[in-house]
Amino acid sequence: MKIRAVILAGGEGARLSVLTAKRAKPAVPFAGKYRIIDFTLSNCVNSNIFDIMVLAQYRPQSLIEHIGAGAPWDLNRDFTGGVRLLTPYKARFDADWYEGTADAVQQNFTFIKGGSPDYILILSGDHIYMMDYAPMIDFHVLQQADLTIASIRVPKEEASRFGVLKVDKEYRVKSFIEKPKNPPSRLVNMGVYLFNREVLDRALWDDHKDSKSAHDFGKNIIPKLVKSQARVFAYPFSGYWMDVGTINSYWQAHMDMLSPDPALKLYNRSWIVHTRTEERPPTRVPQTAYVYASMLSDGCYIQENAHVESSVLSPGVIIRPGAVVRESIIMTDSVIESGAIVERAIIDKRVRVEGSTRIGGGVGNPDIRLAVIGKNSVVPAGMVIEPGAEVNTDVVASDYPGPVVKSGETITTQRQPYEI
Repeated sequence: MKIRAVILAGGEGARLSVLTAKRAKPAVPFAGKYRIIDFTLSNCVNSNIFDIMVLAQYRPQSLIEHIGAGAPWDLNRDFTGGVRLLTPYKARFDADWYEGTADAVQQNFTFIKGGSPDYILILSGDHIYMMDYAPMIDFHVLQQADLTIASIRVPKEEASRFGVLKVDKEYRVKSFIEKPKNPPSRLVNMGVYLFNREVLDRALWDDHKDSKSAHDFGKNIIPKLVKSQARVFAYPFSGYWMDVGTINSYWQAHMDMLSPDPALKLYNRSWIVHTRTEERPPTRVPQTAYVYASMLSDGCYIQENAHVESSVLSPGVIIRPGAVVRESIIMTDSVIESGAIVERAIIDKRVRVEGSTRIGGGVGNPDIRLAVIGKNSVVPAGMVIEPGAEVNTDVVASDYPGPVVKSGETITTQRQPYEI
């Protein structure tokens, strides 16, 4: 039985705002030292799937650099699988930018079906979860399915964000509705699909010929297969799964990991999340610093009388004496200067927050509004960035029109940004 995994990693991720201004959504840092796509890649190799194709499109540079030849995941293989990254190309006829998830697979299907894999596992590169795909594959074979969809139960009020399934007692899918206003059930699509190769080939070609199609798995491919009475089954998954497609869900997934008994077990040595890392010195926390319920990556330096609470810090973050960070995500090599207060904020790489600034707020308030600071930006001394305000990438002191950035406002640089 030959299985090939295809990871969809081309999404722009516009709902992640300034975090995806310079990178694809799967390349966004997560949990300090990882990228979002690390979880899907690690799920594959931990499930003994080593034949992987990654379909990239939007700003793929950092994603390509991160994955490289695949060595951190034991995917640097020449003849027995390995990882291959595919991007859109201009062909003589109709190949072009991907119009949807199904179109991305269809345009690359000549490569995907090469070597005649029995099954093709379609995965999203922007979800946070740990899943052994082997039981799902066994379920698919046992049911003699054409398509198996991984599914999970969510609160009824959240179901409208996803594709919603109705199933019979054997978990055969009876209906599939993409993002309904009034969800008929709590069982939703996780974006994990296992297809028989021939079924996928036929479904993609039929969809390609339909000029009215959005060429999307959730909107078009799956509903058509269900309607045609194909053997479509839902595989029930009961672990932690989070679609981190919005700023709030991205922040919430980090906060979930800081709970006393997190559902996502990063410290489980039997299911390692692999990533590409660089050498950093050990984290340093002097006795007079206060760190509570937080995750600190290598190279962090929490200085005297600094206060870090319920936060996630990436490698190389420096918190200067007397600075306060609460319920926030601070990314690689950012510096929070003395006297700054950062609460419920997401601060991207290489940001400098100068002294006596206040970013975000609202700790303890059930109405979560996050302040977001983009990559390579500076927040000058004395500035107030209100909850719900944004500072784009590469912003400097002269770009701020006043001492306060109000909720709902976005500050953008007037200079020519540099691409790093």
